Amino acid sequence: MRRILIVGGGYAGFYTAWRLEKKLRRDEAEVTLVDPRPYMTYQPFLPEVTAGSVEARHVAVSLRRHLRRTRLVAGTIVTIDHAHRTATLRLAAGPERELHYDVIVVTAGAVTRTFPIPGVADEAIGLKHVEEAVAIRDRLLTAFERAATLPPGPERRKLLTVTVVGGGFTGVEGFGELLSLATALLKHYPELSADDLAFHLVEVRDRILPEVTDEPGRWVVRHLEKRGGHVHLETKLVSAEGGHIVLSDGTEYDNHLLIWAAGNQSNPVVARHTDLPVDEQGLFRVRADLRVGTDDAPVPDAWAAGDNAAVPDLASKVPGGHVVPNAQNAVRQGKRLAKNIVADLRGRKPKPYVHHSLGTVATLGLGKGIFQYRRIVITGLLAWLMHRGYHVLAVPTWERKVRVALVWTAALFYGRDIVSLLSVQHPRDAFIAATLGDRDRQVTRG
Repeated sequence: MRRILIVGGGYAGFYTAWRLEKKLRRDEAEVTLVDPRPYMTYQPFLPEVTAGSVEARHVAVSLRRHLRRTRLVAGTIVTIDHAHRTATLRLAAGPERELHYDVIVVTAGAVTRTFPIPGVADEAIGLKHVEEAVAIRDRLLTAFERAATLPPGPERRKLLTVTVVGGGFTGVEGFGELLSLATALLKHYPELSADDLAFHLVEVRDRILPEVTDEPGRWVVRHLEKRGGHVHLETKLVSAEGGHIVLSDGTEYDNHLLIWAAGNQSNPVVARHTDLPVDEQGLFRVRADLRVGTDDAPVPDAWAAGDNAAVPDLASKVPGGHVVPNAQNAVRQGKRLAKNIVADLRGRKPKPYVHHSLGTVATLGLGKGIFQYRRIVITGLLAWLMHRGYHVLAVPTWERKVRVALVWTAALFYGRDIVSLLSVQHPRDAFIAATLGDRDRQVTRG
């Protein structure tokens, strides 16, 4: 049988494997998927996880539960030698080893883009994985508990100060959801007021949400500032050392929670550790049918999709453009990729990937959102409902759709869950404290 290796279990990788299971005959090919995590994260829900609107586990789709005919390997591919049809695998424990394949599908995604800014490595939390979203939520809730015990002043102000770097979808949605959560929490903390909150959104460009046009983008800025947020456009983060924020516009303040959402960069394995052709941005050069290579020089048995591939945008009127690297495209590319691989195995011609955008929708907090499709712009509650409706349909598997819908329904009657479980990040602290207490009592008795 032909051996198909899928590198990465994100949107594109998961959907490719899922569809291959349905389309391949059992004796036609064996599929192996390599990813360090045992689940696919539905990233559009991460901002709502930070605000407690979605349960964290519900945005993680188990690979083993839904990919029953795929061999799953928990590890990371560190090099790809396509000339010899070999990939080097690094497991969580043990030495590196080689995987041999006949067909490779690289859907390894991108990694968080960072810059050598003082303090960022020590202070910032990303917003790309579900664990990060949970940590952000717990830190904010714990900060409210601590702030409520302090008198008005610098310490209280610092605890309730949040900075989000990055004005793309992730940054703006995360900022809006956290601001919504913090505002709602005030009714549970009579010791605190809106004047104690300080939320800052920092964006290096002159606008936020580049996926929408100028006027809707300006509306989002006005909307966030009306709710008490501070939006710093054309501004860079200069330093975050010791929790003290310094911005290029001269603003300085003490900060408790720093969230890094400044976009993605090419996966280092794709950019530097493969013999497959990549462009100047470190992305795979692929044809419209998602085969690696160009129309003149296709690479046999190599395919790529998602954030690690420069996919030609056949739906665009601008020649030479590439598909926007977002969840909407990655999901559909995965489906098309599976069909094309099966077609290629059976001697048929693969079809090009063409997708016309369904529009852009973003949540800005509970009951607040924005939607744009061409010249049609909808804001407020209706846009927020459209956001929820689209994503509950888009999240893979009916099991996850039902779980998310049930949590949203419960929240209509009982509101958000505001319990912080920050201690989960240090599960042994209570046991260690109890152990030390036993030793002290033994010393005292002695």
